Amino acid sequence: MNKEKQDVPAVRRESSRRTNSDLSRLHTIFELFIEVTDVYWDHTAFIYRSGYRAGDEEQTVTYAKLFEDVLLLARAFRQRGVSRGDKVMLLSDNRYAWIVTDLAVMALGAVNVPRGADTPTQELEYIISHSESSYLVVETPELLDYHNEYIKGAKQIKEIFVMTGPSMHTLFSRTFSYTDLLENRKYSLKDVEWFRGLGEYIGASDLLTLIYTSGTTGRPKGVQLSHGNIMHNVRVIPDIIKLTEQDSWLSILPSWHIFERTAEYVALSKGTTLVYSSVKTFAQDLENYRPTVVATVPRVWESLYSRVQGTIRKKGPAAARIFSSLVWISSSFRRNKRKMLDRLPRYSDPWFGAAWLQKMVATCKVVLLSPLYLLASRKLSAVQERFGGRLRLAVSGGGTLAEYLEEWIDAVGIRIVNAYGMTECSPAIAGRGLTCRVYGTLGPPVPNTDVRIVSEQGVEQQTGVEGLIEVRGPQVTKGYYHNEEENEKAFTEDGFFRTGDLGKMTTGGELVITGRAKEIIVLASGENIDPTRIENTITMFPFVQDAILVGQDKKGLGALVVPNIEELKEHLGKRFSDLKKEKGELLADSHVLDHIRKEINRLLMPKQGFKPYEKLQGIAFLEREFKLGEELTNTLKKKRHVIEKNYKKLINDLLH
Repeated sequence: MNKEKQDVPAVRRESSRRTNSDLSRLHTIFELFIEVTDVYWDHTAFIYRSGYRAGDEEQTVTYAKLFEDVLLLARAFRQRGVSRGDKVMLLSDNRYAWIVTDLAVMALGAVNVPRGADTPTQELEYIISHSESSYLVVETPELLDYHNEYIKGAKQIKEIFVMTGPSMHTLFSRTFSYTDLLENRKYSLKDVEWFRGLGEYIGASDLLTLIYTSGTTGRPKGVQLSHGNIMHNVRVIPDIIKLTEQDSWLSILPSWHIFERTAEYVALSKGTTLVYSSVKTFAQDLENYRPTVVATVPRVWESLYSRVQGTIRKKGPAAARIFSSLVWISSSFRRNKRKMLDRLPRYSDPWFGAAWLQKMVATCKVVLLSPLYLLASRKLSAVQERFGGRLRLAVSGGGTLAEYLEEWIDAVGIRIVNAYGMTECSPAIAGRGLTCRVYGTLGPPVPNTDVRIVSEQGVEQQTGVEGLIEVRGPQVTKGYYHNEEENEKAFTEDGFFRTGDLGKMTTGGELVITGRAKEIIVLASGENIDPTRIENTITMFPFVQDAILVGQDKKGLGALVVPNIEELKEHLGKRFSDLKKEKGELLADSHVLDHIRKEINRLLMPKQGFKPYEKLQGIAFLEREFKLGEELTNTLKKKRHVIEKNYKKLINDLLH
């Protein structure tokens, strides 16, 4: 797909040469694609490296080239029999060919069934069978070989397409590489008119994609999302984040995941440039490409936070203390300024006198801190340079952003957009964009969306009272594919979707997430514990790479900790004089474990809002990280049930 663009006259529709795209009149993603390629014809759409490593050759794609590539692939797919309603399984990680394939499949009215390259064969077999997929697109020849034993016996698959590699098709073979499919890159005005005309046969209610949620519990479910579902998000999100064609995005999440996928459609909708990055090159790409918008999950922000903190600590104790002081000054100034301006969440209307007094105290603190804040802002601008220096929005979604992390990002001067959504909602439910200044919340529901908080009995709760979050709106799925049992559980009689999350509403109508109902740990004594806040507190320690709280049906709580071994040794060196031990000995040392447990428990105190029974009775260090695809979802959420199963004996020994 990297060949030079063929010059064909009048490919661009003259009537659509507007200064910007009008999203309100568009009903499908294909209409959006045609519109934006006409409007932003000469703009850069994508930048990527051929191999996604720092030294690989950079490729730049204009909207005109994107139009051509999608046309050619759609024509090739049609010639191979792909037609309206067909399910096309797409097994691939991030690459430019992914979005081209997605757009080509939808152009024909077919349905994209995407999944990441790390999908186990057993899961692939289940999804292909359950979704009734008849075509398979695979990223690489190596990935095809990996699943070859299953694929060669999968009779429901009519043909197989491989994105990369040389020509593969032989007589009587059903496998084609994109090299085979796109050997003829010539096309005529008749081809262009045929391609443009495909939009007439696609409606807002037509199924666009079937996304099988990896989920944190149980077997994946096929979420049905229509063009109308996703277009609702594409229409409303640009206004929430004030997106323009001058913006550029840096992308790292899996393209097949709804958070990233919708972000890419949103990026296209305003003619922005999207840069494909990777986990290995993300930090470097932030500095090189200097994006204005980054949308990713809390785990990535945790990694960047740890990287910055590690760099500061290497400069010595004095530098670390100075940096911590600067962050504290900035954080304190911003917090008091928000108190002064009523930009913190409120759950009831306070007595006038108390509110006035609080504002006066906050105002005094702001005045006193102002000179120090100006100094801190100048010094902390160096951290902003680590994020490229132009980052105006850091969007966090796909999980709960820890309070300390949100406060730190805000303190260094980066505007954080804390968003909430689910695959079933395409994904946006609420977001604290530029239209909301109330810090510590997820902002109001996105336009035309109803969110309510109910008790376990379904009774709507008052403002400030925690309950289960339910949502209704045009972005909500019509249900899970071939799964009536789950559909009955998921929807209320009046059409609200049960998210399974816990939250409450502020007096200003902003949403605050308080936990996940399905992940509540119930101790043997009957206490219910939401693990999220405790886990976030544990990960504040620099030597903690990851942590999961355990204790279901036990007498007390424990934590399984994935350590950063170098940081752990440095931390323990201040307490223990003799640490000349191998990694395995160190991680199992009872004195070390007891010391770390006590340090963590000092943070889990009542004055910090923790209950007495929320302290740890024991901790255990793990010798390996949680595995992506097995113990972590593709948005890096922990699959609690899988981890508990894998470490069942360790947990029993820890909390016997």
